Amino acid sequence: AAKGLTGEGYEGHYFWDTEVYVLPVFLFTKPEIARRLIEHRCSFLPKARERARELSQRGALFSWRTIAGEETSAYYPAGTAAYHINAAVFISLKRYVQATGDKEILKSIGAEMIFETARLWADLGCYIDGRGFCINGVTGPDEYTAVVNNNAYTNIMAKDHLAYAVEVWNWLKGSSIPDFDRICAKICLTNQEVEDWKRASDNMFVPYNAQLGIIEQDDAFLHKKPWDFAGTPRDKYPLLLNFHPLVIYRHQVLKQADLVLGMFLQGDRFSRYEKKRNFDFYEPLTTHDSSLSTSIHAILASELGYLEKAYQFFMHTARTDLDDLHHNTGDGIHAAAMAGTWAAIVHGFAGMREHAEHISFNPRLPRAWKGYSFRVRYQGRVVLVEVTAQFCSYSLLSGEPLTVWHRSQKFELFSGKAIRGSILSEFRGAIFDLDGVITDTAECHFKAWSVVAAELGIPFDRAYNDKLKGISRMESLDLILALSPQKFTHDERQEFARRKNHLFLEMVSKLTPSDILPGIKPFLAELKGRGIRLAVASASKNAQQILQQLGLGAEFDYVVDAASVAKGKPDPEIFIRAADALGLCPEECVGFEDAQAGIDALRDGCIFSVGIGDYLNGCNIKLDSTEALNFENIERRVLKHTPVIE
Repeated sequence: AAKGLTGEGYEGHYFWDTEVYVLPVFLFTKPEIARRLIEHRCSFLPKARERARELSQRGALFSWRTIAGEETSAYYPAGTAAYHINAAVFISLKRYVQATGDKEILKSIGAEMIFETARLWADLGCYIDGRGFCINGVTGPDEYTAVVNNNAYTNIMAKDHLAYAVEVWNWLKGSSIPDFDRICAKICLTNQEVEDWKRASDNMFVPYNAQLGIIEQDDAFLHKKPWDFAGTPRDKYPLLLNFHPLVIYRHQVLKQADLVLGMFLQGDRFSRYEKKRNFDFYEPLTTHDSSLSTSIHAILASELGYLEKAYQFFMHTARTDLDDLHHNTGDGIHAAAMAGTWAAIVHGFAGMREHAEHISFNPRLPRAWKGYSFRVRYQGRVVLVEVTAQFCSYSLLSGEPLTVWHRSQKFELFSGKAIRGSILSEFRGAIFDLDGVITDTAECHFKAWSVVAAELGIPFDRAYNDKLKGISRMESLDLILALSPQKFTHDERQEFARRKNHLFLEMVSKLTPSDILPGIKPFLAELKGRGIRLAVASASKNAQQILQQLGLGAEFDYVVDAASVAKGKPDPEIFIRAADALGLCPEECVGFEDAQAGIDALRDGCIFSVGIGDYLNGCNIKLDSTEALNFENIERRVLKHTPVIE
């Protein structure tokens, strides 16, 4: 139960806290207890079927708050409407099977539960033209936003749930025909129904805002008035005890992690820059009035490099009951916060993620600590992880050899032998800006923009041109057009951009290898000789052509240009995409930039930055020119640097 046996809070009731927060602790320490927890929840399946019928739905719906399977919540907007309880039960089983390899549980109780709860999603949702499969009228984990359409967390989890149901169906059909026939006959499951699950999963709608580059928490969330945090005194928190629920529901405000939780549980579905944008948007709107919230924020904050913020969230989680932070510990401890403390270390600071055939780590160390260690069980093995200020050590204490990833490096772990990896920044990949670092096309840009500005009668000079450094063509155009009192249509703006690009291409077509900046060619040769992977991350859509003109087209492993990203610098997407393309973590890369927007993007992407130019702020190394580039000097300074930048 949410309070265990420590107090009368919640009257001993059992919530989704157990599956999402508590069960993983046992899963990676005492998996036999994790199995018992799953068996306990699955014993409620008959009651879950009854509950679905009460709500006029097919399949099974587990109760949000219960003791023996019946729904005991009297407040339907935050209870009955929280259909995501099915996703919590599903994810606990999926993680259990993956972490233990125990597929026998699927034959005994798991498959039937997965199929019946998948039926609920298929029946609950519907297809809407232009959107796909939508799930309306639900409440996600955030209890300050109730009964909405297309809660992103719910849809993301349902998508995986339906896909996993299809996977289990196919596995069972291929591995145990008697069990397959028995289960299908018992619940009258047909091929057509499973095909419908796959179609719903493939077409699941997730609301997205292209302008902000974020997933919308639900269809209406961004259309609500932001909560007045500045005008709300501390003694008015938690909000639910001081404001009517309808007041809260009308505002952009969160009680706890919602989409942020989804981005942890479904982490492989999101890139690092997507997680960062969404975390940066939703975290300031979150009150953390729920004890379920801070541990999840600690995990994602650590992944994104916000180490001090992660540590603050961790400490809040760890001291929830020790300091009675929610003023209700007298009613019983917060089991989810206690479990979240473990998760914030193992999944947060150590960055452990489980995968089908291996586990991976991306360790970090809070400044307040000298080190930490823990043991985890995974697929019958016991692994000891020890983290210090410089290194992370992995030791297989028992079991067969295991594949372990330390950032982008793959190790085979054998019993009796420890593997050590650095937790500091590493120099395994180099990501270069193009203009101002590899060659200087700034004059070409300036002359092309000058012609366009003159044709429009807009004053434009070199001082104003400096504001355009490192940003995309359309962003540059917007800054120039801002100097004009005239308003321009979308088509006119597109034509101005095409005109500038035509002029620019005429100029760069005359570039030759002699236009490569001093020191770059020998530096690239030195990096390649040492096995460093190379990429270009340029705000120019013409990066490939320019590199060909310079004779450098074959020198780089990957080129990311403005056409392939949703957000330009200072957003870190372009650099994180480059690291991903090189098969590296951002902490294993060094970025070379001459523009402040680029330095800011590298910092926010947790990439070690080398600035070319005296006027730059916030870079890890500052050089006067490209002639000063030297591998050994840069590597020495990288290894002294802690990778997390606040």
